[in-house]
Amino acid sequence: MLLAKVRGTVVSTCKEPSLSGVKFLLVQLISDTGEPLPDYEVAADVVGAGPGEWVLITRGSGAREHQGYHDRPVDAAVIAIVDTVSLSSGTLYSKRDDFS
Repeated sequence: MLLAKVRGTVVSTCKEPSLSGVKFLLVQLISDTGEPLPDYEVAADVVGAGPGEWVLITRGSGAREHQGYHDRPVDAAVIAIVDTVSLSSGTLYSKRDDFS
């Protein structure tokens, strides 16, 4: 799993028929220091995340483990909305304190 921040949505009206109804998010990966990395990913949203939220994403076969996604050509999925990230040095992220 990887930490990422939701940067926006991706809309596609013409797509593989099995992807009908799937919400896509543009997410930016986050480093272990909480800084945004230059890498972006498009991920299917299975948890209802929104712009600005920190999320966990999974890639590859793990992205197809969600019910109803086994036969869909999905390579990345948002599987959790993050509330807090804590390190031995303290809190890296708290949804309550930082929603930007």
